[in-house]
Amino acid sequence: MRAMLRIRAALCAALICGAAALAPLQAAQNLPPEVQAALQRARVPAIALSVVVQDVGGGRPVLHWRPHEPVNPASLAKLLTTAAALDRLGPAWRWRTPVWLDGPLRDGVLDGSLVIQGSGDPTLVLERVWLLLRRVQALGVREIRGDIVLDGSAFAVAEADPGDFDGEALRPYNVRPAALLLNFRSVIYTFVPDAAAGVAHVVAEPPLAATVVDASVPLAAGPCGDWRAALKAGFEAGRTRFAGSYATACGEQTWPVADPQPATYDARLLEALWREMGGRLHGRARAGPAPAQARPAFEWLSPPLAEVVRDINKYSNNLMAQQLFLTLALQAAPQQPATEEAARALLSQWMAERSADPGPAGGRAESALPAASAAAQPVLDNGSGLSRHTRISAQQMARLLLQAYDSPVMSELMSSLPITGLDGTLRRSRATPGQAHLKTGSLRDVNGVAGYVLSDSGRRYVLVAIVNHPQAAAARPALDALVQWTLRDAPRR
Repeated sequence: MRAMLRIRAALCAALICGAAALAPLQAAQNLPPEVQAALQRARVPAIALSVVVQDVGGGRPVLHWRPHEPVNPASLAKLLTTAAALDRLGPAWRWRTPVWLDGPLRDGVLDGSLVIQGSGDPTLVLERVWLLLRRVQALGVREIRGDIVLDGSAFAVAEADPGDFDGEALRPYNVRPAALLLNFRSVIYTFVPDAAAGVAHVVAEPPLAATVVDASVPLAAGPCGDWRAALKAGFEAGRTRFAGSYATACGEQTWPVADPQPATYDARLLEALWREMGGRLHGRARAGPAPAQARPAFEWLSPPLAEVVRDINKYSNNLMAQQLFLTLALQAAPQQPATEEAARALLSQWMAERSADPGPAGGRAESALPAASAAAQPVLDNGSGLSRHTRISAQQMARLLLQAYDSPVMSELMSSLPITGLDGTLRRSRATPGQAHLKTGSLRDVNGVAGYVLSDSGRRYVLVAIVNHPQAAAARPALDALVQWTLRDAPRR
């Protein structure tokens, strides 16, 4: 492409078009002054930023700044996972969780076990688990003489400490994926001050079998401050304690915490919920295989994939993205457990196919953003971007977005992205509200946005901007300035 631009410049010079013809080339190679100024204020060098701004209508990039540099995209990696899922599975696809009544049912008594087999559904939150059990009761089951058997064999996820990524093992985003994953294996603790009683009441949702939670914590005077540290919480196996105090000034607060016993969380939740719903259980909830031949009593369906993708991208849900990542591998080879290695291979193949195919745009994206060499192909990890190892270039991300724009699932992907100043992770953006759909990505040392911008003139642009630098968090105003520059139809300088 550079050779063609040099030839074009030489021809224009011969026709005495000189500086006027070179202006677009300058615009494509220099950062806008307002972006440079914002980077300087953040003490972030320009070489820490990679940018592609591309008019979806065709032609070369409007802004092309370090586009080939492999960088950590943080949660922008979710764009790869969700775009691949929409393409391969379709927006209306749903997870199916089969449920068996493994034994005869007479007069409300199941003389056997209730069996639930997971297939990766990330939407089995408390309300939907309650509805699943309500469906079981609607079939006439009031008493289970056997066990509640949980089959999670569809995924084979390597054992790992949930705190390996950042040392925060009790953060819900660090929960490991699982084929049967209930309520993100987390508990939300709500603290409700009661001045008359001198305590803050503690409400744990959901309640778990064989788990005791302190019912209250003493109130304290003074400002709210770091109320979580002041609680002096101890999250132990089977017991949650609060040895400190809670400031009255804090009002009502909630604290989501990953359960310290994730391997038994699903069983404890189902036992507690079944009994809370008036059901009787003679056995216990435990892991075990689903019946090999018997037809399930029913299949519990998730919401359509398009809705799930919206939740993943709007709110950058890491665990849901990892569930979807592994689901892609499971759907490609349903006879064997899905692994992260298989999911990485599948997503890499999908991206390679897109790089080789110019698509229905007649080579538009291909000519604007030439394919990278095999040595520079993206490095994928877990599908969510919660990784220090993932690498992709701004050019590769822009290529994906351009091709998605020409695909049948364009509307579902775009509508899943946060809208500047309105919702999701961009609700506090300082860019003009409502004119950009952009996925955000942030980690320590990473900050970025990628998606689609509708300019003041009605033109649509693909925008990818990624900062990798120790001061990346301070570079958010520079990214907002770049969005604003694009909204004004990338004015020439």
